[in-house]
Amino acid sequence: MSNISKRLQAIDALRGLVILIMMVDHVRETFYLHYQVPDPMLIPGTEESLFFSRVLAHICAPVFVVLTGLSAYLYQAKNNIRMTREFLIKRGLFLIFLELIIINFAWTGKFPPDVIYLQVIWAIGLSMIALAALIGLPKKLLWVISLTIIFGHNLLDQISFSNVPVIHNLWLILHERGWIEFGDVIHFRTSYPVLPWIGVITLGYCIGTQVFDPSIEPNKRNKILLTFGLSSMTLFFILRLINVYGDQAWSIMPTFTESLMSFINVTKYPPSLLFILWNVGIGLILLVMLQKVETKSWIKPLIVFGSVPMFFYIVHLYVLKGLYLIAVEVFGKNYGDYYGVSSVAMLWFISFVLCIGLYPLMVKFSNFKHKNKHISLLKYF
Repeated sequence: MSNISKRLQAIDALRGLVILIMMVDHVRETFYLHYQVPDPMLIPGTEESLFFSRVLAHICAPVFVVLTGLSAYLYQAKNNIRMTREFLIKRGLFLIFLELIIINFAWTGKFPPDVIYLQVIWAIGLSMIALAALIGLPKKLLWVISLTIIFGHNLLDQISFSNVPVIHNLWLILHERGWIEFGDVIHFRTSYPVLPWIGVITLGYCIGTQVFDPSIEPNKRNKILLTFGLSSMTLFFILRLINVYGDQAWSIMPTFTESLMSFINVTKYPPSLLFILWNVGIGLILLVMLQKVETKSWIKPLIVFGSVPMFFYIVHLYVLKGLYLIAVEVFGKNYGDYYGVSSVAMLWFISFVLCIGLYPLMVKFSNFKHKNKHISLLKYF
């Protein structure tokens, strides 16, 4: 097996790991809606199991996006810049379509919708289109653009264009979470402002150019990746201890656990500098670890899930919607306007059952995808 194939297996395994973690959070958003958590979370009154489950899920979007950038470089390594741009633009537009029509319906169950939530798939799609415009630039300039966005976008937090509607709507897409309204007909919720994610996807591409060149030996590649990951987490700790820039300040609280929760309680919407440093750092370290064990049999399910990420994403959302409607029909709404389970442990149990139940379907679709590479649409799933 070539180094490229091994690298793709490790990437698929990491992607598979984070989409299973993501499913736990989506189960929470389906069966625990009676216990809402803001962003960032409120420490007093938030049960520890819910807090740490939510923090664990924070890794998902940054890893998805950085791997998308890295995969774009690997695609380019086998093709050329023109073909890579074409692929990024087509897939980006396809992801935006999925978010607006297919995925939004899975969340709301309404068609036509009165609200469209612009979430992670939309943000990845726009980021891919932005990356398509950037990849022809010199490598050093790409590093500068990526790091400037990641380290500098929090300087824009206090800027507002609320008095200039046209610019304000663009700003909501780029940097500020909010509502874009077109009369009383339809409303857009910019849950994932895209500017920081453009920095992250470009970072993934830059990492690809730096360490995934076929001429670089696996041991050296892993050392560089580990250095990147540890450096990112070290910067997180330094900036968090300084407590001046990169996110809201943390504080010493009555107990050690609450203080720890405050320390790692970072902002996801849009992702703060500290959010990106912490989660991208963990993701790169996990990638190194998975490359070391990718031949183990227990890794295979992760590789399968990670080889069909968009198919799994869509399927699990519709399964969750169906299960929720069945639960409401059978048990009624037991928490005000919602049906919900009584504990975070039940969320993890439901997620485990869904992993087992959906795995055979993912195996079949993964085999179908790899046996029918001539069907270009399958590449997008």
